[in-house]
Amino acid sequence: MEIENNQIENSLEIEQNEIPKFYSKKAILGFSIFFSSIFGGILLMQNLKEIGMKKEAKTVLNTSIILTVLPFLLAWLMEKEVSTYTLLANIIGGLVLSEFYFGLYIPKEQIFESKKIWKPLLISLLIIVPLMVITIFYS
Repeated sequence: MEIENNQIENSLEIEQNEIPKFYSKKAILGFSIFFSSIFGGILLMQNLKEIGMKKEAKTVLNTSIILTVLPFLLAWLMEKEVSTYTLLANIIGGLVLSEFYFGLYIPKEQIFESKKIWKPLLISLLIIVPLMVITIFYS
């Protein structure tokens, strides 16, 4: 029985000492600027889910959706081109996600291993490139 308790304690110590894998602030900012805030928001949401912060992850996702839709609403209301607001909104959204939310939910002293961005980059390109082609050829 004592050996079993020691094994349980040892496995708990290993789990507590595991270093989480996160997408970095730079990755979140880059995806937000080059694709849109929703892409950066999804990366940050995955970080938060990694450490069990599901409620906060939903908040980040909702914020990123708002930050993505906002330039379209502004352009529609002001009868301007969407591109006028998109880059600025992406930069602001990226900064909100990478600086405010990342810093709010993930402490500076948190040690983490950076996740590779290749998979989300490929997914993002598979989403954005067809949309751009459709926009170019059917506008």
